[in-house]
Amino acid sequence: MQSFGNVATAPERKVGKVSGKGYYEFRMCESQRGKDDSPTWYTCRIMKNEDPGLLKGDFVKVTGKLKADFYLSREGKPTGTLLIIAFEAAKITKQVAASEAEESSPA
Repeated sequence: MQSFGNVATAPERKVGKVSGKGYYEFRMCESQRGKDDSPTWYTCRIMKNEDPGLLKGDFVKVTGKLKADFYLSREGKPTGTLLIIAFEAAKITKQVAASEAEESSPA
């Protein structure tokens, strides 16, 4: 699956309990254009030991496998999250229109 949204928490490096391999995890908010009263929240787990170079607020494209992750909360109540096991998380930047680029470039 592919999802587009904003990084909501700074990526945090973690280590798998069983595998001992490092990965990065962050929360992402996907919303529709304009006002969206019910955005979709994901936990994104990038299965690479390299820092993805993402910051809170970055607009990203995440590609991976979607899973429902169920667990017990700190209060002991069952809860869950949508989890993307990602093999790609890339920052997307706005492209500058050609006329704007020409105007701002030094002569």
